[in-house]
Amino acid sequence: MLPELGPDELLRYSRHIRLSEVGEDGQRRLKRSSVLIVGAGGLGSPAALYLAAAGVGRIGIIDFDSVDVSNLQRQVLHETSRVGSKKTASAKARLSGINPHVQVETFDEELTSTNALEIIGEYDVVVDGTDNFKTRYLTNDACVLLGRPNVYGSVLRFEGQASVFATADGPCYRCLFREPPPPGMVPSCEEAGVLGILPGLIGTIQATEAIKLLLGVGETLANRLLLVDGLRMRFRTIQLRRDPECPACGTRKLTELIDYDEFCGTHRDDAPPPTMPGVRELIPSALAERIQRGDALELIDVREPYEWRIVKIEGARLVPLSKFGAEWSSLPRDRELVLYCHHGTRSRAAAEFLVTQGYDTVWNLSGGIDAWSADVDPKLPRY
Repeated sequence: MLPELGPDELLRYSRHIRLSEVGEDGQRRLKRSSVLIVGAGGLGSPAALYLAAAGVGRIGIIDFDSVDVSNLQRQVLHETSRVGSKKTASAKARLSGINPHVQVETFDEELTSTNALEIIGEYDVVVDGTDNFKTRYLTNDACVLLGRPNVYGSVLRFEGQASVFATADGPCYRCLFREPPPPGMVPSCEEAGVLGILPGLIGTIQATEAIKLLLGVGETLANRLLLVDGLRMRFRTIQLRRDPECPACGTRKLTELIDYDEFCGTHRDDAPPPTMPGVRELIPSALAERIQRGDALELIDVREPYEWRIVKIEGARLVPLSKFGAEWSSLPRDRELVLYCHHGTRSRAAAEFLVTQGYDTVWNLSGGIDAWSADVDPKLPRY
């Protein structure tokens, strides 16, 4: 039975109700519906805002991160005054302010193979606002197992993608990308950058698809992949089909959620990422001890100049990864080299390259300068 709309709701949603495709019954259907948004970041922000404004009765937000100043360029769900607070708390406050008729449920935790089925199973539609392969594959597989539509979106630099996966007769994310690329092969938005408006565009498309799914109207992006080129403002779609050999939605060999840390080449905090022989991982506290002891170390920062201007480790030398091919040969061979970047991914790639060039002792700073700021020198800004 559909819930009734109060006088305030009839007025609030009057522009919806006037649409023949929605009407009062459709608005009541939205009020009865629920959507889980995985990630309260660049994509989740606009999706959450518009779903709340549209009157979706119950919205879940799962995110275990805190609001950072560097988020505000694109994560419009959050405000400057919320910097340092949990993203879930920030999201709930903002959405409740937009529409007090919406029930906002928050999960201040990481989506994992142990909780994904339980959490996702409580919602009608999932909006995938993740920014990493581990959670993206986990979300996809959980949606396939539970029969929940998965509204997918991703952005990088000036480009974005959107689709609807895991519908009754459509493909899933694994049909398009059977396995993730090797770790470090695809840069994250943090490393490559993203035009702040682009997540707003893709996230709004995701919200539109979710509403169409809940109402049962229109033609969704199921069986299609929408490609957006923001730099040239071009939109095109690619037809998709279910892969009969897909282990998730094709052969159905995937019957439970797997260890996604291992599958996607990522590692838990207590398991340092693998490196090739000759490259060692050095945690920030150990580096601080060695610096204080006066060990013969050469600190190499492979970030870009603008990042260097934000924060750097005293005594380091800047050799940006973008210029590494031309400058690496000037690095000393008679000292131990410690490379670092923001979180350790770019510096690990540079360190592995140096090993192939015959450098004997090369260290990668685990967690990069972000971990250094958190664990060794909290006075340094984090971005």
